[in-house]
Amino acid sequence: MAQGWTVDAIALVGPTASGKTAAALAIAQAWPVEIISVDSALVYRGMDIGTAKPNADELAQVPHHLIDIRDPLHAYSAAEFARDATTLMADIRARGKLPLLVGGTMLYLKALRDGIDDLPTAQPELRAEIEQQAFALGWPAMHAELAKVDAITAERLAPNDAQRISRALEVWRVSGKALSQWFAEADATRATQPALNMPLLSLEPVNRAWLHARIALRFDIMLAGGFVAEVQTLRARGDLHIDLPSMRCVGYRQAWELLDRAEAVGAAPESILPQLHELGVAATRQLAKRQLTWLRGMDERIVIPCDAPDALAQTLAAVQRFTATAL
Repeated sequence: MAQGWTVDAIALVGPTASGKTAAALAIAQAWPVEIISVDSALVYRGMDIGTAKPNADELAQVPHHLIDIRDPLHAYSAAEFARDATTLMADIRARGKLPLLVGGTMLYLKALRDGIDDLPTAQPELRAEIEQQAFALGWPAMHAELAKVDAITAERLAPNDAQRISRALEVWRVSGKALSQWFAEADATRATQPALNMPLLSLEPVNRAWLHARIALRFDIMLAGGFVAEVQTLRARGDLHIDLPSMRCVGYRQAWELLDRAEAVGAAPESILPQLHELGVAATRQLAKRQLTWLRGMDERIVIPCDAPDALAQTLAAVQRFTATAL
């Protein structure tokens, strides 16, 4: 455990655009911490603008981990995150600092806190069969099929979340057991195991309109900062495609599809900007909604209203509760 702290780590979570990065940097200015990113998009190199990745100045203020560790061609799983984060946490504590986990990929956080479930191994042939069905019927139809056999998992997934719908159907078809049942049985086994002492500080808006306005503003900033050009560069590589986990990140999928359409009719890439703004903001709002749904299921979290004028002060006060000594 880091010297001067009463916990193993602190997690700063919340929906996209809730102010996690700014709050994390403020915490780092007050206490000796190192940041572990809990974000499935920030792991990818060359995806900076559309992921709202911390800039060079922000990254230089405090050590950051699990950012820019994967090429977009290669996936990064929740199991890999849990393994890597566990190793990093031990290293950070050995340096006398506290691990500060920051992000909104709740599946990563669940894997770290609850452990990795002994799920059936991937079946490439079955996955290909599912993807062929999805090509013919559409992912919303596959989502509806999942809802018939695993309503719990289907409820927390978006109808176009191809990767997770595919995996849940694969697990069902291989084992005859719902993915949610696998998780429930694993949770029961882990109930007797020592838990990681990691409080959750959750930035959540009281007024959802406040978050929606921030999402729209941030997407405008991304577009002005060259997001379309960033996606063009990724498309030009030639080895990436729209069904990769990296390209399914919010904003990237919408931009890729619109660029495909523009190219097909000979339109300029800039012509997609109005529609990309509309689709990107809508997709980001849906992501935030799903993140808040995950968070509401974490009863032990400490909720900090991110739209309050003193949200940052409340965050720092919450962190102070877990120090063994005063500032």
